[in-house]
Amino acid sequence: MCQKQSSRHYRSWPISSPVYLDHAATSPLRPEARDAWLEGAALWANPSSPHKAGRAARAALEQARERVKAALGWSGELIFTSGASEALALGLGRAKATRKLVSAVEHDAVFRAAPDAQEIAMRDGVPDAEALAGLLKAEERAVVAVQSINSETGTVLLPFGANPLAEQVRAAGGLFLADCSQSAGKVALPEADMVVVSGHKLGGPVGIGALLVRDYAMLAPTGGQERGYRAGTENLPGALALAAALEAGGLESWATSAEQRMAFREALARHGALVQPGEACSHIFALAAPKLAATATLIRLDAMGFAISAGSACSSGTLKQSRVLRGFGIDEDTARRTVRVSVGWNTTPADLTAFREAWAGIHA
Repeated sequence: MCQKQSSRHYRSWPISSPVYLDHAATSPLRPEARDAWLEGAALWANPSSPHKAGRAARAALEQARERVKAALGWSGELIFTSGASEALALGLGRAKATRKLVSAVEHDAVFRAAPDAQEIAMRDGVPDAEALAGLLKAEERAVVAVQSINSETGTVLLPFGANPLAEQVRAAGGLFLADCSQSAGKVALPEADMVVVSGHKLGGPVGIGALLVRDYAMLAPTGGQERGYRAGTENLPGALALAAALEAGGLESWATSAEQRMAFREALARHGALVQPGEACSHIFALAAPKLAATATLIRLDAMGFAISAGSACSSGTLKQSRVLRGFGIDEDTARRTVRVSVGWNTTPADLTAFREAWAGIHA
């Protein structure tokens, strides 16, 4: 029989102590989001209840929905979810399509949501348009999922705005889903029929996300809440916090500039090799240590008070080679030495300097 452990057995980092550079896994809650969550918690009634308190909660939820859409520049519909994984499962699982196509470097959550999906090969860091054309069939409607920014390497797979891949898919009668977990709230959304948003990747709370849908008719309804497309009591505090986090601003509001982040990236590359297939974003990048395995690098840096990761948080505990790096064509030895550094809204220039010095010290 398990005994309840006392809270004194748990110790958390002081917020000011470590240098946290694992924002691609989760980002600290923005103060604006925290205040909004508390505001939502005070509206404790169920938004689906018909009484006065329920109607007040419903009004606040619908205001949050419109605020999120406005902050993201989205003119279609929005379904609140518990996060990106549920949004992916909803978009891929309920899309009115007979086939699923996904890029070879998608997050594991995509493959869990669509285990029967066919993979689109990569070329020069992006999905191969010719390979995609060979998979698309006019007689079978497909839903195609591609992430906007890769969560392990920071590679930009989709342009911010006009999207040739989406146009190609639509021309074949299909639907295009953009997984924007690592870009929503930071840069402009790519053109897509559906967009996945994750709250805790952009300074919102864990437990809230969204599936943006150009038209509800693209999805088969499931019944329940969210216009009948998602069951479960709506997370009003989370929705308000997500709206507030988005309204706090994108990359331009961060404590570091794009120039500082890219200069930091280049400085680290002097004591390692950048693992950057294709175009690079400015807030996530992968580095292969000169000699140390990724695990050894992580342990040393963690002991020094620096938090980074190797691969996505969902798969970093496995000893297998990263499926994503393999999909990008990275050799096994390089993959074994590769770690991920990801910057966020509250990363300071001093944080970058401290980590650069620590990185140089352990790899000198």
